[in-house]
Amino acid sequence: MLSETSPSDGPATVKFPHRTRRGVLMGLSVAQLLGVAITGLLLLAVLLTSGVLGALKLIPVWVLLLAAVFVRHRGRSLADWTPIALRYVLRRAKGQLVWLARPATRPRRAGLLHLPGTAASLRVVTAPTGHFGAVHDPHAGTLTAVVRVSARAFALLDPATQSANVTGWGRTLAALARTGHVARVQVLERTVPESGDALNRYWHEHGIPDTPLAGPVYRDLLDAAGPAAAPHEAYVALALDMRAARRLINQAGGGLTGTFSVLGQLTATFDQAARNAGLTPRGWLAAREIAAVVRTAYDPHASAALDQWSATGRPQADPAAAGPVVLVEKGDRVQTDSAHHATYWIENWPRTETSPGFLHQMLFTTGVHRTLSLTYAPKGLDSALKDVQRKKASVIADASERARKGQVDSEEDAVEYADVKERERQLLAGHADVALTGLLTVSATSEDELNSACAAIETAAVSTMTDLRRLTWQQAEAFTRAALPLALAV
Repeated sequence: MLSETSPSDGPATVKFPHRTRRGVLMGLSVAQLLGVAITGLLLLAVLLTSGVLGALKLIPVWVLLLAAVFVRHRGRSLADWTPIALRYVLRRAKGQLVWLARPATRPRRAGLLHLPGTAASLRVVTAPTGHFGAVHDPHAGTLTAVVRVSARAFALLDPATQSANVTGWGRTLAALARTGHVARVQVLERTVPESGDALNRYWHEHGIPDTPLAGPVYRDLLDAAGPAAAPHEAYVALALDMRAARRLINQAGGGLTGTFSVLGQLTATFDQAARNAGLTPRGWLAAREIAAVVRTAYDPHASAALDQWSATGRPQADPAAAGPVVLVEKGDRVQTDSAHHATYWIENWPRTETSPGFLHQMLFTTGVHRTLSLTYAPKGLDSALKDVQRKKASVIADASERARKGQVDSEEDAVEYADVKERERQLLAGHADVALTGLLTVSATSEDELNSACAAIETAAVSTMTDLRRLTWQQAEAFTRAALPLALAV
């Protein structure tokens, strides 16, 4: 949750809560607790078999095991790094770090997107009415619709309009969360290479090339500026939880027909609420349009060809060709058809009051192609209140333990307790509770360009008071969730 000042108090500001580092028990995570338990059991076994002398001989082993539990590297304990590293090593041993598209040797399932990793089972389906398409995830039990949106430049709006738009977006999220049927809401904003074909098409249809002086000058301007431009695209993906909405789906006829009926109601609700947030929905994407967005994420330079082939002006692609031809995963990056990508996790948001447009400098970094993904996961009121009570009890218990030992009070605990109390007040006031996850993918045509772009983004992030953490050994799955508007679980 974030707090917001009212318009009457002056320009709107936002403040994010402190990100807790508390574990499951005594400040330890599940992996750390397992490490402590394994160490204790091994020590007990050695004492029973070899006695105290045998345990003393294995002191280096106990030191290594305890170091794995308590030593931290890049914000995580070595015990937390262990399953991530083992999974990466196992995938490498199985040859799963390289993904290649193979010619079909048997009939393929209609609409299957053929994506690598855990997204392999995703397929696009079209509503019975034919008005829009959606992505069906049979394992997670979700049906996701995607809409392209546009808005006026936020930085150019007056403070009152900015505040109204921020408030309207909060109400939009609250309206979707209160339905209890939305699994996730993803907002994706990206820059894409511009081929200049759209500008040229408009010029050929509406321009007058024979105009003296102005015609040739405009033609030269299009030739020079078109390929150098980096248009911004924004999408919102709504993932319907088919299990939570089972009753409504059955009432609407069951199956995909009933699911699309319920999803259509959610899309209509979003269209109406989004306009109050200053957003303009540009139409819910059809199945082939969703495939085109996925295709250009893996192969940014394919947008030029898709623009040329499109008769409607909206790129379309065959779902069977939506995935990459090749994907090579490395420790801190992935390489796809025509680009190299590095994905960051936004570990910490600004912890002081800041303007709603605080990400502007990072989003408009010159010469950098990037994709920002914000995923909102609504929480039920009961579970949110239980989480609040658990965190309050944990803070109070830690403070009592320090007082018993005569240790100094922790200001971090005081800040966290204030944030938890504010969250509880907002829940009791009727606000919706959502878990926000931010991912940022930087793309470039070569490794050198990627390194330069990452350095520019990291510098810009410092000025926006956000902490970026480049993911290690998780790049392939992180890219799927950060660069594709599919509202996948993160």
